[in-house]
Parts: sequence; C-alpha cells; structure tokens
Amino acid sequence: MNFLIKILYLISKLPLKILYIFSDIMFFLNFYIVGYRKNVITQNLKNSFPEKSDAEITEIRKKFYRNFSDYLVETIKSFGISENEAKVRMQHINQDLFHQAKAEGKNIILMAGHVFNWEWMNALATITPQKNSHPVYRKVNSSFWEDQMKIVRNKFGNEALEANEVILNIFRNKNDGESIYMFVADQTPHVAHVNYGLNFLNQKTPAFIGYDKLATRMDLIFIYCEMKKVKRGFYQVNYHRIYSDGEKFVKNEVVRKFHQLLENTIKKNPDNYLWSHRKWKYQDSIKTYDGE
Repeated sequence: MNFLIKILYLISKLPLKILYIFSDIMFFLNFYIVGYRKNVITQNLKNSFPEKSDAEITEIRKKFYRNFSDYLVETIKSFGISENEAKVRMQHINQDLFHQAKAEGKNIILMAGHVFNWEWMNALATITPQKNSHPVYRKVNSSFWEDQMKIVRNKFGNEALEANEVILNIFRNKNDGESIYMFVADQTPHVAHVNYGLNFLNQKTPAFIGYDKLATRMDLIFIYCEMKKVKRGFYQVNYHRIYSDGEKFVKNEVVRKFHQLLENTIKKNPDNYLWSHRKWKYQDSIKTYDGE
C-alpha cells in the first residue's frame, strides 16, 4: 500500500496538461470501446429528458464521458494541488453569504450535488471567515481509498466528518457562525433508509434527508452550491442562500428546494452530472412520496 500511495502522490504532482492526456485515453476507451455503465447512463438520461432525441442523448453521454474522465484525473490531482492553484481553478462567487452568516452568528450547511467538480471545493476553507470547515464524506468499501479521500478532504485546514457522525456533531457544537458543513446532498440513501422520495428529473427519486433534521430543529443557514465547468480545468461555484417560506423550515422543505435548484443546474449543462450512479434503483422502496 505504501508503494501505491507514493505512486499516487507522484502522479498528482504532474501538471494537469499531462494528466489530461490520460483523461483523453480514458474517454476514448469508455466511449468507443468499453462503454462503462453505458446502459445505466443512457437509461438515466432518457428517463430524465424524455423530450430529447436519441441523437441528443448520445451527444450528452459522449460529453459526460469526457467530463467524467477529467473528473477522475482531477481527483488524483487533488492530492498534490497547491492552495494557490486550487484558488485559481475554482472561482467562488457570492462570498458575502459567509460573512453574513458569521455576522448573524449561525453555522452554515453547504449543499452541493454530484456536479463536476465538487471535489475541488475544499480550498473554500482558506477564504471564508469561519474557523471550522467540515467536508462530509460517506464510508466506502475500500479502507485504503477511504483513508486517501479523507486526506484530500482534510487539506487546506478542513476537518472531514463521516456522514453517520456529522448530524450529532452539529447538534453538540455551538451554533455561533464559526462552522461550515459541506454536504454532497444528493446522495442515494441505503435501501434500508429510503423513507422519503420526490419528483426529480421526471422520476420518482429516493432522497437523503439527514440534513432536514437540522433545518427543522436548528436555526442554521442553508446554502446551495451551483457548480459550473467554465472550461477544462476551471470551475465556478455560485452560492445561493435557501430561505424557508415561513418563519422556519417545515419537514422536507429544504430537501425539496435543494433538489429544485440542483435540477435547474443540471438542465443547464446535463453532461456535467454524475449519470453513471444508479440513483433511481430504490424507487419502489420509497415510503413517503412527495411528487406529482
């Protein structure tokens, strides 16, 4: 394992223009030869965009494979990327929201989707006024890769928290405007925890609702992260505060609003979303459905 770690870090020090050569090779293999999860990707796209022709679906899938290949090498680059380069490659817009939260004395729940490249948001910790920044991660089957991803997410002064621990951590700590918790909030819940679903991208969709407990019980600030790929190797994230309709969030309100915002983002650039995940495989297990 030590040898593998050394190789990984050596590769991460290569310039991105070199790493993108590997990305181009992966794209060619995936799209023209291997067809990685081709059927899953195609079906997800057809279900999400029933109005699009087969030719349009194929074009989106092709662009997705390019973006996905870039994401893989960019994730490797995360191990060796410097703070300065991370700031150049990920532009953060509407940073005033973080100063407002500090002035209001309220902690922040950041909510991103699986839009490329969510892994490069970590350098945000170096430019916000909050003292504590906690990327939230989920355990994976490989302890090796889990350890490596924790290292990546702990960079730049972050302190990563496992998803099963984060809710309790938030409840126990002071709500004083000094902490940010970074969720990739469109995770697919385990089949045993599929309690709530909604209409998302024209489909009955199981939704992760852990953060909803926070919205209804604590006076926190919820911020949506709108990701955009500007060009190869350069991204932009625009931050939008999510407000409740009444004095406080009601049950599942923040979940619905997050998915509405994410759907709008995906529709603008559908090739930039992680279509290879089997996000809709537990549709029939939904206990409470909130959709048309």
